[in-house]
Amino acid sequence: MTTQDMLDERYGRQRSPGRRWAIAAGILVAVGVVALFGWFTVQNALDAVDSDTTSFEVADEHSVTLGFQITAPPGSAVACAIEAQDEEHGVVGWRVVELPASELHARAFREVIPTTALATTGFVNSCWVT
Repeated sequence: MTTQDMLDERYGRQRSPGRRWAIAAGILVAVGVVALFGWFTVQNALDAVDSDTTSFEVADEHSVTLGFQITAPPGSAVACAIEAQDEEHGVVGWRVVELPASELHARAFREVIPTTALATTGFVNSCWVT
């Protein structure tokens, strides 16, 4: 007989099998939550669109030509919000560009942004799968 068994006998404690089941159920729920969190993380990463501004050219006070590259899931149509700003970081032009689906993972584009004043920069604000 172990010391724990002797103490249990002396003080009248009994080990319940229900406690073991409760611990096992708790562990099972924790594993399920971690697996679900992992699945959501992977799913979001698979649908993610990454964009990089590669160039911009201020043509005049009415337009900016923006060069950018996107990395998107193959076969997915993508939309991007592109923006032009002035030297005080005020938005002077923007538009949403819808890009057709392609089997390529990375693609490059050049788009013109109409502006209301002279812009000093152009960039991709965000992109998403449509």
